[in-house]
Amino acid sequence: MLIIPAGNPSPWTGPGGNNTYLLQGSRPTLVDAGVGEPAHVRAVAQALGGAALAQILVTHSHPDHVKGVPALIERWPSAIVRNVAPNACRDGESIQAGDATLRALHTPGHAPDHFCFLDEATQEIYCGDLARLGGTIVIPASAGGNLAHYLDSLRRIRSLQPRRLLPGHGPAIEDPAAVIDHYLAHRAGREAQILELLRTGIRSIDGIVGRLYTDLHPTVVRAARDSVLAHLIKLRDDRRVVERDGEWHEVTG
Repeated sequence: MLIIPAGNPSPWTGPGGNNTYLLQGSRPTLVDAGVGEPAHVRAVAQALGGAALAQILVTHSHPDHVKGVPALIERWPSAIVRNVAPNACRDGESIQAGDATLRALHTPGHAPDHFCFLDEATQEIYCGDLARLGGTIVIPASAGGNLAHYLDSLRRIRSLQPRRLLPGHGPAIEDPAAVIDHYLAHRAGREAQILELLRTGIRSIDGIVGRLYTDLHPTVVRAARDSVLAHLIKLRDDRRVVERDGEWHEVTG
């Protein structure tokens, strides 16, 4: 397996951009498509050494993971794209990739169509945007993200006891259980903070964001609002808060 950076560096995607993973062998497969940078396509071709790319597995449909599909298909027209309509993955199905067998695992939350891919032999999981080192994962509640689903997905992956996670951004996660436990604790702590702010009379999303986050760069304000909204929606679905005329209130009694 080779890691081929997608060439779209940013504070969000990392210094080399998204990770894409090339599984060489009888069915050359690329996990995630990048964004179509010509240098990325050339790097994939060089790594293939004259072989044709047979398959692209997309972890989810966010642009930084799927935008590169047209450029890759232009270079390898016979390649099959999986987890993009009409070839959506099915939870639990086995997929031949390189010389390995990957099991597709539906892990919604960050995106409704998010999948991880478990290498049955190595117990490594290509985990897309389920987790990353050095930060948490944004749950874009205004664009299909769902915190309750995300927490369930984290617990599902932890229960499999993977040896390593191979994320869409940043270095490999060598201690998946510790990272997932940290994520779960962080979300529980954030939920408690939001409830406490509601009790003090801060009832708007912007008000909560202003108290939870300090010195936010303008580029991440929307993500912070989405994170707070994701928590509030979960709390509402748990019947712990209600929303009235744009204000959120804890359910008491």
